[in-house]
Amino acid sequence: MSALPLFSPIAAGRKPPAAQFNWITGGLDTAPEQLDLALPPIDDVVLPEDDRAVLLATENGSQLFVSGFGLFIGKKSERVVVKQGKSVCAQVPLFRLQEIIVGSRGVSFSSDLIEELCERGIRLSCLTSSGRPFALVTSPMLTATVETRRAQFAAYQTERGADLCRWIVAGKLHNQEKLLRYFSKSREGDAKKSLESAAAALRRLRKSALAVEGSSADVVRGELMGLEGTGGRLYWKQIDNMLPGDLGFEGRSHQGAIDVVNAALNYGYGILTAHVWGAVMNAGLEPFAGFLHVDRSGKPSLVLDLMEEFRQPVVDRPLLAWLNKGGRLRQENGLLDSASRENVASRILLRMNAVEPHRGKQHQIRSIIQMQARLAASAVRGSRDYRSFLFKW
Repeated sequence: MSALPLFSPIAAGRKPPAAQFNWITGGLDTAPEQLDLALPPIDDVVLPEDDRAVLLATENGSQLFVSGFGLFIGKKSERVVVKQGKSVCAQVPLFRLQEIIVGSRGVSFSSDLIEELCERGIRLSCLTSSGRPFALVTSPMLTATVETRRAQFAAYQTERGADLCRWIVAGKLHNQEKLLRYFSKSREGDAKKSLESAAAALRRLRKSALAVEGSSADVVRGELMGLEGTGGRLYWKQIDNMLPGDLGFEGRSHQGAIDVVNAALNYGYGILTAHVWGAVMNAGLEPFAGFLHVDRSGKPSLVLDLMEEFRQPVVDRPLLAWLNKGGRLRQENGLLDSASRENVASRILLRMNAVEPHRGKQHQIRSIIQMQARLAASAVRGSRDYRSFLFKW
């Protein structure tokens, strides 16, 4: 949906003109995104041989991952077109897409493209070279809800907020436990016993988290964060022991990662953050008003809350399993190089499209993320209890 319907050719039922309105001069400027191209058939996909544009396709839609300095993403007819200079790199029909992810600096895109994506409900996510999301473009009408946000603010001071905190931590501890058990299946001897012992400890911590007493988020936060921290130390110690030593992993580092494992995890978590952020907005929730994570300017606390239960099944499982089997990544100037970023992104996005059991049915993980955000919205309104997504190993 266009933010300026007065100038929307779609809203007026007309074909978009080959020019754009300039609100400063009052005239029309030639639109660079109106590309004079010989187009393939409407349902054909054209992709480059390198990793500048990668399409991850499923039966329900696809994600277009674009990475490379100097690329331009525009719209021509019913297609997304990626160009470098005057050369066309990729063309993808719009009806095939669920999302476009811009994974590097120096990529530009047209306003016509943004309008079309909003009309079709296709999200545009922008990441830094380290994987941190800095922009998420959606229609403003997706967040045009008031009742849910008022209930969200009120829940912070009540048992509803405390219960959300308990289940957020319990869900993360459960999924850490299950992933360690998943890795223990392929090991023997002391390595297997160590993983199973840590998994058992995480299960006990989960039970303790659900038993924490308190009638508001502020009251329960301190004890829950202590349990979460203990669980994290147990979990990452086992990951350190499991991974090959030449990867240089010596524990979890959230910022300024100097090893490829932490750099890959941070990049993967950035992609996950963008997906959870979009789900939070679609559910009518305020991304910056969390419960477990404290408020801080520029910190999407609720997004960080709701992504906790998805870190292990979405990011840790595919990346750590691949690295443990011999997968390797490269860094340039302290960051993953272009090929490594594409490798990480493809594994995370493919995992998003994997099917997991949830609420008695099979769903894609990307759909489960949206379901959990809507469940959180129902929980703050008092209509349903929040329960975490539990990873099945």
